[in-house]
Amino acid sequence: MHLGRKVFTSGFKLFDLLLMSISFAVSTVPQYHRVGRFTLAEFFELKVKLGNLILFVSFLLIWHILFSLFGLYGSKRLASRWDEIRDITRATTLGTLVVAVFGVAFHIWAVNRIFLALFLLLTTSSVVLSRMIIRETLAYARRHGKNLRNMLVIGTNPRALELVQRIQGKPELGYRILGFADEEWLGLEEFKKQGHVLVSDLDALPSYVRRNIVDEVVLALPIRSFHGFASQIAAACEQQGIIVRFLPNIFDLKETRQRADEFDGDPLISHESTITDFWGLAAKRAIDVVVSFVAITLLSPVMLLAALLVKLTSPGPVFFIQKRLGLNKRMFHIFKFRTMVVDAEQRLKDIEHQNEANGPVFKIKKDPRITLVGSFLRKTSIDELPQLFNVLKGEMSLVGPRPLQVRDYELFETFCQDWQRKRFSVRPGITCLWQIMGRSSTTFEKWMELDLQYIRTWSLWLDLEILAKTVPAVLKGSGAA
Repeated sequence: MHLGRKVFTSGFKLFDLLLMSISFAVSTVPQYHRVGRFTLAEFFELKVKLGNLILFVSFLLIWHILFSLFGLYGSKRLASRWDEIRDITRATTLGTLVVAVFGVAFHIWAVNRIFLALFLLLTTSSVVLSRMIIRETLAYARRHGKNLRNMLVIGTNPRALELVQRIQGKPELGYRILGFADEEWLGLEEFKKQGHVLVSDLDALPSYVRRNIVDEVVLALPIRSFHGFASQIAAACEQQGIIVRFLPNIFDLKETRQRADEFDGDPLISHESTITDFWGLAAKRAIDVVVSFVAITLLSPVMLLAALLVKLTSPGPVFFIQKRLGLNKRMFHIFKFRTMVVDAEQRLKDIEHQNEANGPVFKIKKDPRITLVGSFLRKTSIDELPQLFNVLKGEMSLVGPRPLQVRDYELFETFCQDWQRKRFSVRPGITCLWQIMGRSSTTFEKWMELDLQYIRTWSLWLDLEILAKTVPAVLKGSGAA
């Protein structure tokens, strides 16, 4: 069974809570003799009364916090299974101690030594088993070309080659080696004879990273002689939200979070300047799926009416489909209701001189290409509703930086700096901070600053806050073009 990355990253937190709840229920079965004989229905009715729903929900929250504190929701791509089992055992042991405290403090009749021992055994074994199944499922998917990450190695010395050899020897890790980058040196001829690919020299490396899909960079340069180059490379990756690993070195980066992993005994220190909370992103994706599905269902009459109005009032297709840049500059086709005449993109060059926006984007208040119905659809943001299907497909999120057109991105070289490219390190969204703070009336520089502020301060609560503020912003038509 081939499961993609999107399937693996949805619902794990809820699944852990489900395992804990089942373990809790099963651990109460030996207490049956203490309350006499009664029917199964009466037993479950009694459990609801004695368990105290509020206390149980509180414990669910504590359980989740403990698992988060022990790093069980971070990426385990390079971590050993024994390290993961150790962290699970620590978390479940502390969680069992919390249950014991709850039992004594609130006189929960079912909590005794037998219950606690059984609960610890069941929670630890079930979580370990589920994690091992997930690990093996991910390994299977990666061996078959799914859930892969593109890795670029900086350096062509023996340590770099040895690292790549070990990574390629473990396809379950899910890394695709793009190639190497280095300057000319005496050993480069032998390097090329071995069949390795040199994709860039060090001077052209920033340009290569800008124009290619790179998820991670490994620095394996001799730090003493290449510290300047290494620092520049690390800073460029920091600006664009690309994970940096190195063997090993310390850089004076300003906005990254450092995280240490270990691979075959070698420490790998990651500098992460984008959103990398594995389980937070999984929860975000689960919310995207549920909300987009419900919204599509509830708003289908509105979308059908909009489609009918577009079709009846203007010749051409109902939907406007355009290539946009998504996560780490991966291309996808965005769906919108068509609000302009059919040849709008061809007519852009005739009115481009009227552009009222600064930066690479094109905006004018009275665009002659917009149809009468299209103006209403834009004002009410109804034209954006088909993007719910992009969210359901995983190409977009409900909340995130707005996806840019290919034309606008190609002008980044003229108008933008590398730090503004970090916006591409997260999944684009239907709404964002820019959407609730003026939309098209906001300057391009402010727009980019808001996108980076979102990445720096991201949390699920921030997403919910933005979603809540989007509705009144749309109803007021704030800054709509």
